[in-house]
Amino acid sequence: MKLSERLQLIADEIIVGETMADIGTDHGFLPLYLMESGKCPHVIMADISKGSLAKADENCKLAGPGKTYDLRLGDGIDVLEDGEVDVIVIAGMGGLLIRDILDWNVKKSRSMSRYIFQPRNKVGALRHWLYSNGFSIEKESLVREGKYICEILTVRTAGEVHRQAEYTADFDYPDSLLTWRGPLTEEYLLTKLQLEDDIFQNILKNSRNPEVEGVMAEARVNKLKYLLNELRKA
Repeated sequence: MKLSERLQLIADEIIVGETMADIGTDHGFLPLYLMESGKCPHVIMADISKGSLAKADENCKLAGPGKTYDLRLGDGIDVLEDGEVDVIVIAGMGGLLIRDILDWNVKKSRSMSRYIFQPRNKVGALRHWLYSNGFSIEKESLVREGKYICEILTVRTAGEVHRQAEYTADFDYPDSLLTWRGPLTEEYLLTKLQLEDDIFQNILKNSRNPEVEGVMAEARVNKLKYLLNELRKA
């Protein structure tokens, strides 16, 4: 089975011998690949949608007629026991939804060793929650999917809890984007700078109180300019 570039990058972050669960599995391509390749001795395919899980079930039957696969219908990580798997993948959802899945049962969320997240948006909000709840981001990767550049976070449940952490532009665009720089980093930063500057200029033109409402928008623009400048120095 050949994966998309996005799913392949996620698969590459999984360590040989780990058990895994794919939350929001949809077609089940990633866990099937990990099982067929022998990388994971056991995989769990979970989805809240009966239709999506049915697609995964059909692909399981095609991939291994007569084999038994672990498919679970349910919401988020509620389908798992505490510490049941080594690594959990949650990909293709919004950052706020991923955050809410983790926040629903923080004890259970922290009982797993590792996560791989690929949020569609609001990655800063997810980073802030992880930092506030003692999760450590070990690696950040960028991968192209169509016209978009996706962010992938490899996370370990070991870190200091910072419950009163202030939300700043550093969560939206952390220095770690430079630590893990790659061929897509400059394009990613330039695209985000254009987006954030458009938002900032719109606030300046249309807000009744731009001095207040534009503070965070300006901070994001300035952080992106800083990152681009540092990237080009290297």
